[in-house]
Amino acid sequence: MSSLPVLSPHRPEAPGRLARAREELGGWRLVDLLAYGAAWAAGLMLTFIALALLAFLAIKGVSFLSLDLITSRPEPGIDQSKTGGILDPIIGTFVMITIGIAVATPLGVGSALWVVEYGKPTWLARAVESAIEVVAGMPSIVIAIFGLALVQEHLFAWFSFTGEGGAVYGRSFVNAGVAMSLIALPLVFGATREALLTVPSHMREASYALGKTQAETIRRVLLPSVRSNIGTGMALGMGRIAGDTAIVVILLGASLRLQPLESADPVTNFFRGTGSTLTSFVYNNSPAGEGNAPDKAYAAGFFLLLIVILLNFAVSAVLKRGEDGPAK
Repeated sequence: MSSLPVLSPHRPEAPGRLARAREELGGWRLVDLLAYGAAWAAGLMLTFIALALLAFLAIKGVSFLSLDLITSRPEPGIDQSKTGGILDPIIGTFVMITIGIAVATPLGVGSALWVVEYGKPTWLARAVESAIEVVAGMPSIVIAIFGLALVQEHLFAWFSFTGEGGAVYGRSFVNAGVAMSLIALPLVFGATREALLTVPSHMREASYALGKTQAETIRRVLLPSVRSNIGTGMALGMGRIAGDTAIVVILLGASLRLQPLESADPVTNFFRGTGSTLTSFVYNNSPAGEGNAPDKAYAAGFFLLLIVILLNFAVSAVLKRGEDGPAK
């Protein structure tokens, strides 16, 4: 009885990734090696710049950041370095982020779903994509000026303060938040569209084979598949909203303190009033601003950076929890 040779289960380990890379690079031409080195250098330089910015804000901001600065309201005064805190700009920042992303997310996701899954008529789908690309490349100052010209019409008088003689002021949290949504919309739309294009077609076909309609396929198959990408677009959009200044100055007023309207409804009065955000506060208190309180500007800038980082982590955590939850 012949016996087959016994193969050893132990195989020589494959060369590591670094060793394989060295073998591949050994056959490259000099110009390719130079391009490869330039790409590495560019990546390391960008990483160094990002770390340098974080270190600069951390060193400058932590030394001046305090609980009293965060919890106290700004106070008018000639020397801003000795009066008040940054509570009002913090509240204004969160309000702007909330309004802007609440408007941009459904518009961006809905537009991406329609363009990718329906897209009829074709010319209209292309027009929508082109319009969003135009908005993405438009400076925020232009959006702010256009928004101010629009909301100063009497049709939108309820959204802001109305002066004597019926003049519409046009500056409010509502108007500024809607304008902010335009700078976040392309990010949400782009992330959702690219994710939908990468979903395999057999997932849609399997859903249709089970008798699901296109609307049910979108709701039960596609949206859960691209949830993380939508979250990425939202996080990027919130970062853009938190970091913009032009819209705050023109459409929110950039007042030192929150200034709600005085009427019977305190909730709507707040959103129809004016205020500021951390970006406008940093600008006004920088050495180039009127406040001339650079210590408070560094502290506010560092706190703004913490807000953006925490928002990114919060969005990722919420989406991950939704993905790990039981399927329904």
